Amino acid sequence: HEYLEDFPGKQDVLRYVLTSAAPETKDNDFTWKDFQTRNNSELVAILGNLVNRTVVLTHKYFGGVVPEASALTDNDHAVLDEMGKFPGRIAESIHNFRFREALAEMMNLARLGNKYLTDNEPWKVYASDPARVGCVLNISLQICAQLTIVAGPFLPFSAAKIRQILNIQPFKWKDASSLNWMTAGHRINQPELIFDKIEDNAIEAQVQKLRSAREANQAQQAAAAVKPAREVISYEDFSKMDIRTGTILEAERVPKTDKLLKLKIDTGLDRRTVVSGIARYFNPEEIIGKRVCILVNLAPRKLKGIESQGMILMAENPDGTLFFVTPGEGAVDGSDVK
Repeated sequence: HEYLEDFPGKQDVLRYVLTSAAPETKDNDFTWKDFQTRNNSELVAILGNLVNRTVVLTHKYFGGVVPEASALTDNDHAVLDEMGKFPGRIAESIHNFRFREALAEMMNLARLGNKYLTDNEPWKVYASDPARVGCVLNISLQICAQLTIVAGPFLPFSAAKIRQILNIQPFKWKDASSLNWMTAGHRINQPELIFDKIEDNAIEAQVQKLRSAREANQAQQAAAAVKPAREVISYEDFSKMDIRTGTILEAERVPKTDKLLKLKIDTGLDRRTVVSGIARYFNPEEIIGKRVCILVNLAPRKLKGIESQGMILMAENPDGTLFFVTPGEGAVDGSDVK
């Protein structure tokens, strides 16, 4: 809902996407691309298109007044019969908590209206048979009125907007199977778009907004995971450490271990062996020639039978990944790290 502030009036679109996108038996996954596709391809192109075409044609040919429906054809009767079945099917699906199925049936009613308009082509027929066009538009307006009832549970704001355009009061669900809400002579209001098309750049802005929020959250989590500073030591304690710059000359894995690498390091003072537990993060061949910082006056100790003479300095992220602490350009092997 925070992100939908950038899409005012789109609460119904969100309801439609979340209800229709996933199977009934599992949680839904929301994506901005699906939000755009379902808005543009279904709500705009099917439901909104039916209402807009019907209202525009009624104003064009009949001055915004509902025309008579006379001399109904077999196809007209078939459409009216099919209309009468939708409320029962939708109600049964809702009663059985099959909301996705109910929403699909609601959209099928809008599809029925679009197909009826397209098949009858009133824009081609009016010149020769205006009475026939009046019949087609009357039935199309009845479908639009029925949609204000059956779409109400899913798209309450959009249903209210269609009612305002049709200039009708809210109907009860028990009225949904009636087929004559729009009586001849009733005046409708001017057409308005029910849904606006959502362009790619608007969706990309939301994706970037989400990406930035995720990155900021990850940075905040990483900062929270940083280890606290150790206890304070004296300068004398620090000055006892002899840290020098050096270069890794050789590197190989220590047999029968997963963590250890045996390194040969030029410290500027000598060439010495250091055993380091970095094998999980670095391949031996990749770090030959690497500039490092090394604690050279650490007491030697044996690891897997190898005497290690010092310790290389590494930086460790909160997730455990390691990075070499390296000297800057110009520092020669043996330079004293202060």
